Amino acid sequence: MARMNFARSALAVTALAAAGLTHAATLRIAGANDILTFDPAGQNHQTTLAYQQMVYESLIRYDEKYQITPSLATKWTFVSPTQLRFELRKGVKFHDGAPFTADDVVFSLTRTMTPPSNLTSATQSVKEVKKVDDHTVDVILKGPSPVVLRELVEARIMNKAWAEKNNATKAQDYKAKEENFASRNANGTGPFTLVGWQPDTKTTLKKNPNWWDKPKGNIDEIVFTPIKSAATRSAALISGQVDMVVDPPVQDLERIKRDPNIHVIEGPENRTIFFGFDQFRDELMGSNIKGKNPLKDKRVRQALYQAVDMAAIEKTVMRGLGKPTGTMIAPMVNGWTKELGARASKYDVNAAKKLLADAGYPQGFELTLDCPNDRYVNDEAICQAVTAMWTRIGVKTKLQTNPMSIHSAKIQKFDVSAYMLGWGVATFDALYSLDSLISTVDPKGGAAGNFNCGRMSNPTVDNLIQQIKTEMDEKKRNDMIHEALQIVKNDYNYLPLHDQIRPWAMRKGVTTLHRADDRPMPQWTSIK
Repeated sequence: MARMNFARSALAVTALAAAGLTHAATLRIAGANDILTFDPAGQNHQTTLAYQQMVYESLIRYDEKYQITPSLATKWTFVSPTQLRFELRKGVKFHDGAPFTADDVVFSLTRTMTPPSNLTSATQSVKEVKKVDDHTVDVILKGPSPVVLRELVEARIMNKAWAEKNNATKAQDYKAKEENFASRNANGTGPFTLVGWQPDTKTTLKKNPNWWDKPKGNIDEIVFTPIKSAATRSAALISGQVDMVVDPPVQDLERIKRDPNIHVIEGPENRTIFFGFDQFRDELMGSNIKGKNPLKDKRVRQALYQAVDMAAIEKTVMRGLGKPTGTMIAPMVNGWTKELGARASKYDVNAAKKLLADAGYPQGFELTLDCPNDRYVNDEAICQAVTAMWTRIGVKTKLQTNPMSIHSAKIQKFDVSAYMLGWGVATFDALYSLDSLISTVDPKGGAAGNFNCGRMSNPTVDNLIQQIKTEMDEKKRNDMIHEALQIVKNDYNYLPLHDQIRPWAMRKGVTTLHRADDRPMPQWTSIK
């Protein structure tokens, strides 16, 4: 695949610490949303992945410009279109002192591939993993894959012996509320070690003195504190109780920016915020309509779409931190086009009411909307606004909000009628979204449709996605991506709302690099 253009992301960068800055420092981070688990295959959830990648590493990783670079593998070669050989880094130790070998790679990738893993998307191109020798591994692909390397960036490597010793050989089944030893403990090779995780209270990481690589900053300890309250989060930063807030409240941003002791860096995220609909059940759960599911009717979904004033949400709720969109991927993701990004149909309350009447619901119907209240920029406020907009057309909407830890498990069990979700694209390629959000749900628990929580299903789109997975001609592949996303747009299977812009606020003296994947990088961070 040709090198992706990340110019659109307009990354806001502050210079990393000057050479010679050597004193050790503690980085105190706050955010509304907590980590869900430390099992590296437990949950595909951005905050969780951000802290896991401080502890666990993959065979390869992104550099500052999102290009693939070596990590636990020093070299990779396509022996054939379906055989990818990795030469592993020698002398690497896990945090418990165990040597890193090919056995760990075979075990970890196979574990990630196998349900109930929630990270099957990271290995969805992989058929089998074979050990060649102690420091060489062959990854056998299901077919030629243009994005396999970008997928594998998210496949973290565990120590096989540690997992076996602690009965954690199978990935955590998070949606079933299962815990295993790896949920709260970790043994990786990364730049930081897990000291302790107290859910909803505090996570502490310490610098790994035996890391094979060298950090670019001076952080030797990380303390992450989830603070759900927006006012409390802002106060903690302003008072100096924390050094960095990854999701400063929108309403406080101007005041924070005026504080001489604080600076803010921001840039577009590779994340799209959207609403999903139950398009599977024959009867809509929790509704006054019995024996039918209005959301299975395209006219109803279009009515809900046309009832949403995205411009008003951008101005009054997001205050510029959300760019309205018409598609399921952000502009810096391969496959995005201006045509896809335009609204599917204009905001029009009267047109929405007529669509409902034409569908047989002139008086509307009752609907439950599930939303997180601690995950995205102003998530609860967005849902409150949309609830009011839908009620205006006769869809009497009951809003249910929960912390992401509850919301995520609920939607993955399909226990919802309409719901909010945000989707960041770890690979910066549309396939990541198409396969996870739009493919028909794999009944065996594989990568296909693993976050298709409304269970939409379109055989034409499924067929396109299968071709996209193996098509190596870039133009042909991007044409198919466009076709698939256009079908979903035309059918109103989802209601894409906006691409999120994410500001990070930090105390003066903290220098770091803003990331489009919304992941703080303490190994790239310094405090004067």
